[in-house]
Amino acid sequence: MATGGGAPPQQTGAATPLAARRSRWIGQQYADITKLREIAARHDRAAARAQQRVARLNTHIEKLRHQATLLRERGQKALAQIPEIEQQMKQHERDIEAATNRTGGAPVGSDVTNLHYRVRKLQQKVVDRQQKARALELRAATKTQKTAELKVKVDRYTETARLEEQEAQAYRQRADRLQMVTEHDVADHLKASAAPAKGSSEDSPPTL
Repeated sequence: MATGGGAPPQQTGAATPLAARRSRWIGQQYADITKLREIAARHDRAAARAQQRVARLNTHIEKLRHQATLLRERGQKALAQIPEIEQQMKQHERDIEAATNRTGGAPVGSDVTNLHYRVRKLQQKVVDRQQKARALELRAATKTQKTAELKVKVDRYTETARLEEQEAQAYRQRADRLQMVTEHDVADHLKASAAPAKGSSEDSPPTL
């Protein structure tokens, strides 16, 4: 006897083993996508770390180049003083010769010995400036050699960054392809799940 109220909705049956396996497969695909993107992120991080090292090394290289340039300029400045000192030496030598000619065979006076002393001091200045220029050039060459060594490291880290970026891109592409396949599988799964439910609702007899 009908009570006038609507009948309770029919309970849907448990999922079939095929549907359960399909659901697990889709879940595994999502897990694989997450893992691929995680690996891609790790390669991105490694690439960024290598690029950071490249940037720091390039900064250090430019600093060393600047220091080497300053050292060479100081060395050139020291050498540039030598011609003027040599001119003073030649003037003193002419003064010595003139004073010697004036005295004839007389003993050498204090004025002549003072000129000899000045000549020796000027010779010492020439040698000191030459030594200073060589020392500065050696320091500059050492810094230049250091820049060459750092440039090798820059090339190595640049190559590492390039390879890591390629690896990250490859893993991202794999994740994108797998995500497209998974989304297609999910759509098919939803359609397959909706079809039986629709059919059962259409086949059920009307309630009195």
